[in-house]
Amino acid sequence: MTSGKPTVVLVHGAFADSSSWNGVVERLQSHDYRVVSASNPLRGLTSDAAHVRELVAAIDGPVVLAGHSYGGSVMSVAAKGLGNVRALVFAAAFLPEVGESAIALSGKFPGSTLADVLRPVPVTLLDGSQAADLYIEQSAFHQQFAADVPAETTAVMAAIQRPVTDAALGEGASAAAWKDIPSWVLVATEDRNIPAQTQLFMAERADATVMSLTSSHAVSVSRPGDVARLVNEAAQATA
Repeated sequence: MTSGKPTVVLVHGAFADSSSWNGVVERLQSHDYRVVSASNPLRGLTSDAAHVRELVAAIDGPVVLAGHSYGGSVMSVAAKGLGNVRALVFAAAFLPEVGESAIALSGKFPGSTLADVLRPVPVTLLDGSQAADLYIEQSAFHQQFAADVPAETTAVMAAIQRPVTDAALGEGASAAAWKDIPSWVLVATEDRNIPAQTQLFMAERADATVMSLTSSHAVSVSRPGDVARLVNEAAQATA
């Protein structure tokens, strides 16, 4: 890593995995950033945030955290009180207030059609409790999640999507790091998972720097250059 540049930690959201950041990683690495694309368990907000927090706490030097979708909720809880986190970048992501859940926020304003295309699969969690793993129906994935990504690419994304538990999406946030850490928000105006109005509401509430793009929910895949530029902007502004 080039001296003076922070490590960038990327946190994927539901129905995706770390590979959803590949285009962003390539662009950041070409500008000499050290990048870590975290594996988000997608089991529960508290436990997912604890997992990411341990990863970030183990990194020497400053960190810029970037999250997509539910990954925004995870990183906002995880970063609370971590002295090495200099900036938060939310890409079509949730910025929950304490007590707010992803489900509550996604329904705050009209426009989300996600609930119509979810397929629940019963699952037993490690503590023995019962939950439902939620998948997006593969036939609906392109239109719902990534309408501006080539269909052959979204067919693969649909097949390898990581499910999230209903409990994770319904769990209220225990912290809101965006209150204490400078934040940047990328609003995806054609998002069918998190309505653009919701994204803008959260950004304004957080007094964040805002970039709006004509993009689907899968903005890290369809517009990786723009996402990388926003991460770089955040890194430079907080250096």
